[in-house]
Amino acid sequence: MQQYKLITFIGIVVFLISPQNKAQTSDSTQVLTLEKVWSISELHNRQLKLSDLHRKESELSIIEAKDKLLPDLSVAGDFKFNSKFLIYNNGLLASPQDVPVSNYGYGVGYNFNLNLYSGGKEKRNIKMKEEEEIIQQYEFDLQKNNTKYNAAVAYCDLYKFLQFREFISTEISSEKKQLQMIENLNKNGVVMKSDVLRTSVKLSQLELSLSDIEKKIEVTRQKLNILMGRDGNEYFEISYQNSFEPNTIREPDYNAYLDQALDQSPQYKIAYSYIKLSEMNIQQVQSAVLPKVSLYSNYNYTFPQVSFYPYSNDLWGFGQTGIRVQFSIDNLYKNRHSVAHARNLSDQQKEKAGIKKDEIRMLVKDAYLQQQQAVESVEMAEKNIAKTTETVRVIRNSYLNQESLLTDLLDAENVLLEAKLNLTTAQVTLKLSHIRLLAIIGIL
Repeated sequence: MQQYKLITFIGIVVFLISPQNKAQTSDSTQVLTLEKVWSISELHNRQLKLSDLHRKESELSIIEAKDKLLPDLSVAGDFKFNSKFLIYNNGLLASPQDVPVSNYGYGVGYNFNLNLYSGGKEKRNIKMKEEEEIIQQYEFDLQKNNTKYNAAVAYCDLYKFLQFREFISTEISSEKKQLQMIENLNKNGVVMKSDVLRTSVKLSQLELSLSDIEKKIEVTRQKLNILMGRDGNEYFEISYQNSFEPNTIREPDYNAYLDQALDQSPQYKIAYSYIKLSEMNIQQVQSAVLPKVSLYSNYNYTFPQVSFYPYSNDLWGFGQTGIRVQFSIDNLYKNRHSVAHARNLSDQQKEKAGIKKDEIRMLVKDAYLQQQQAVESVEMAEKNIAKTTETVRVIRNSYLNQESLLTDLLDAENVLLEAKLNLTTAQVTLKLSHIRLLAIIGIL
């Protein structure tokens, strides 16, 4: 008797604790919205991190270009062994004069050089590096838009598959009840055995579809985890009970979208930044025919003194300070072809910008029309559900009254399930078409 009471007490404790454990597990499960997925992706996506490193690299390139404006300063020293110092006063075949010098020598000194003018190359190179940094920023913005769009695709796919799983699970539950009812009718001789078999086949197909959906959910969840820069097996949930409402999308006309795209699209900005770079490159090539002016200075201590007569075995110092001017005469001819090449590259960039403009115009038009088509698809899918729901109700009543065949009922149920799936697909397509349009414009 005491053992029975103990078992009863343990059972009550387990019953009371189980819901709490279940609630704790449920509370610990992370539920992500699309906006939360985007914020995580912006921080941890590997492609975005790589793009950000490219952007930082361009910042360092600007600093390196500015460093070239600083003067060159070096110190040097050497130690050497000297051969005999022979002077051939009467020719190479005559006996030379042996000038006594030290058997070894050494020297130490500095060299200083400051570029005063080189056709503006160094300062223009800084501007080119700054323009490249701007391009890298546009590349980063473009990558961020693409990452957010890819995350939205995976998120919407997961939403769609979870909806499908719910619809099919509900259909399986309903079909099991219907199978039990048909089996009872068959036992009473109201319907034939074939009706039982047909219903069983449909139930098996639904269970197979559910298994396929479960696998797609697992793969899509892993893909979304990777896009967020997380472990592919990290578990999370999304809120899929609330559908994507088409009324939340307020769409301006096509021309407004196009104006935004030409003003804010990173792709379009990149194309025109390359035009600026090519024009600066023309100026850079043209500067090759301009003179170069530099300030230089050097001073060295050397032992022994064998550079000037009279020679001496003493330490001596000598230096120079002045301005050096160089002018490359051969570039007057050679540089014409380099300039022509640079101008040709600039013309190519202008044509590429025009092509990109046409491409953006077509992409905006396509995305805009897809969004309109998606709105129409949602409206049509909602009407179809209302019609097919009523059709199923009528055929089910007529089947129970022996006025229609089971095949008619099963077909109507399949059509209703397909209509529900189509509505979810249409809602997801509408959401994605709007996100794609924003990504093309550059304001996602």
